[in-house]
Amino acid sequence: MKYPLQEKIGNPDLLVGREKEFKNFGKWIANIPKKLSKSRVILARRKSGKTAFVQRIFNRLWSENGDVIPFYFDIAENEIWYPNFAVKYFRAFASQYISFLEREETYINKPLSLEEIREYGLAKSLKYLVDDVDSFSRDKDMGFHDSMWETACAAPHSYAAILDKRFLVILDEFQNLARYVYPDQHYQTGPIKSLPGSFHSLSESKIAPMLVTGSYVSWLIDIAGKYLQAGRLSEWYMNPYLTPGEGMQAVYRYAEEYNEPVTNETALLINQLCMSDPFFISCVMQSNYDDKDMTTEEGVISTFDYEITDRRSYLSKTWNEYIQLTLHKINDKYAKSMLLHLSKHSDRYWTHKDIKRELQIDLDLDEIHKKLLLLVEADVIEWGKSDIQFRGLQDGTLNLILRSRFEEEIKGFAPDLKQEAHEKIRKLEKENKSLRGMLNNLSGQFAEYQLATAFRTKKRFALSEYFSGVRDNARLNITSVKQRVLIQRENGKNMELDIVAESGCGRVVVVEVKKWKTKIGKNIVEDFVEKADLYSEQFHDKIILPAFLSLGGFTGEAVQLCEDRGIGTAECIEHF
Repeated sequence: MKYPLQEKIGNPDLLVGREKEFKNFGKWIANIPKKLSKSRVILARRKSGKTAFVQRIFNRLWSENGDVIPFYFDIAENEIWYPNFAVKYFRAFASQYISFLEREETYINKPLSLEEIREYGLAKSLKYLVDDVDSFSRDKDMGFHDSMWETACAAPHSYAAILDKRFLVILDEFQNLARYVYPDQHYQTGPIKSLPGSFHSLSESKIAPMLVTGSYVSWLIDIAGKYLQAGRLSEWYMNPYLTPGEGMQAVYRYAEEYNEPVTNETALLINQLCMSDPFFISCVMQSNYDDKDMTTEEGVISTFDYEITDRRSYLSKTWNEYIQLTLHKINDKYAKSMLLHLSKHSDRYWTHKDIKRELQIDLDLDEIHKKLLLLVEADVIEWGKSDIQFRGLQDGTLNLILRSRFEEEIKGFAPDLKQEAHEKIRKLEKENKSLRGMLNNLSGQFAEYQLATAFRTKKRFALSEYFSGVRDNARLNITSVKQRVLIQRENGKNMELDIVAESGCGRVVVVEVKKWKTKIGKNIVEDFVEKADLYSEQFHDKIILPAFLSLGGFTGEAVQLCEDRGIGTAECIEHF
């Protein structure tokens, strides 16, 4: 797979999990060629993974070069003049379309100019491209800015109709259309709030359906309801949290990419404390906390506490945008108290009468209701089925931030989040007997990560502590551990070694990991032998120690071959 669109997540390997989400959208995309897919909107708070998700969809579709042509456009939080925005939108669309046709990646990150698009249209006899570029010049000279924008925003649907093709129009942060596009060049008048209405009919297109995202849920729903009418965009809510298993994968992956040492035990703690929130995990891994140490329980908890409580931390700054959006409207103790209470008890809905009774607020019911509505508008609480039901966001991260900011003011004492984290870990240990027992249960999913982490964190060890049948019992001092290492045959074919661990003594451990439930046969071992031999040939000055971890076991022939070739074998990880 290629990544022509530079994903904001950075290294593509940092996008982990989301299997359920990709499966759901995979079915939706598969129906686009059949004109069966209705436009969708992904709703979730910021840093929930929306952009990474839709950018990956774009890159997958571009790489597949199949029946659906993707178009991605980020509506930035920057003021822009209306005709310039129209040209920017069209250049992005036309450049990505040409990129898809020509398999030329550079046009995506550096869009073609209008002149270059016109030249391409002339060279390929694509009259519609030439005509649209010419119309931009005429309309701009005459001040017909609405016509310019109409040409731009309708282009995906128009081209799909002309060419009998299918486009997917991905618009990231759709709500910004109503805030940052100005009708005058000097931004003296207000923005064009009705601009989202340009997509009123386009959102019903079955040949160029839309996939839009928004970080301010209530705001975006209000815009969609006002300008697109109810039902034109199918709402899909993205949970900011991964599954516990996917969260563990994120911890291991981030630790590897950021070169942040962890142990298998602390990896489990990080995932538990961060609630499998990939953004929270990444903040902890990249934290600027002075005494950060991800290899000890105290180090993990202290870093976790810093990210929540210190206003300079990236996690706190990100959530501060949400909180300030609320407090500048209703900056009083009652609003904070209601927000804190609803976030802390987000397992149920509360009416304004419930809130008054529970918090003993000295305000009339209408005033409480108005404040609750403002909190809904600010996207820090959500509505229930009726107009008087409210609930805190299903977001444990927000609750921690709110408690850190407001609990002392509201309740008279500051929460001890570090102590609560220790208590949470003790409870986990009691429920699961030990963290090591939990790690054993996870080995089926994360054996490769767990073994690599053990190699990184164990100071000195003989390979025989992990594998049977090892001929070299030298104690290793591991200096480097890499996963998914590519090596190349003479014919150019790539092969991959799961783990390569270098020792300061010149020895290199190369490990194949199979998590299959069935036994490994002789042919699989032979494939590994070929890879180990090739690696040895390319690094002939090193002493190669081959080993094979197969959670499903080995056949008799496979064991014999391993013994003959001096390959260590194991069916579980004995030492984490």
